[in-house]
Amino acid sequence: MKFSFYYLTYIIQAFILISSVYALSIGYYSGAFFGFLAAGLSFIPTLVHRKLHIVVPWEVTFLIALTLFLHIGGYSFQWYLEYYPVYDKIAHLVASVTIALLGFLAVLIIMRVSSCLHMERWQIFFFIVIFTLAFGAIWEIWEFTFDTFFGAYLTKPLQHSNSDTMIDLITDLAGGLIVAFLGTYYLKRKSANEWADTFLEPEFRKMVARFGRKST
Repeated sequence: MKFSFYYLTYIIQAFILISSVYALSIGYYSGAFFGFLAAGLSFIPTLVHRKLHIVVPWEVTFLIALTLFLHIGGYSFQWYLEYYPVYDKIAHLVASVTIALLGFLAVLIIMRVSSCLHMERWQIFFFIVIFTLAFGAIWEIWEFTFDTFFGAYLTKPLQHSNSDTMIDLITDLAGGLIVAFLGTYYLKRKSANEWADTFLEPEFRKMVARFGRKST
């Protein structure tokens, strides 16, 4: 029987559920709520495959689940406190790489189905970096807002200082740069459309074609 790397995603999803149940058992109800929410979010790639016929690569599904687990487990098991700041920066790096990959895949798909968008490799490079930094900035705004209004319910503040916020953003930049370099490198070996075709099923193209006919 051939091993499927998607099983790695399932294992991390199980860890998210374990973290959520543990948070519930110790009375950390906000952690349990966000944990079960994260477990649900981790199944979005499966829904995307079933409804849109886009096969999300296992590396991306794994990183999505790992990002959510690092965040939920970090609070439930207090890893953010015990291993700060190393754990926090690792979680940020994994999250930024995940966001950058999602942005890269989105560009490939849009370029494949739309004749109105064409981007050179250098443009894709800068899009990935800017896309990742934009999400990083939104995340920092969310952390500031949550600390301001709901800080009393957290095991630790989400933001410790201005330096902490800046290092988080620099880490986000590093994650974006890693994916931007790798993504544009692989585009040398295979075109954007060829890469997109590896995870777009025939049903997806039929669905896009039907939508195009309806819109004309």
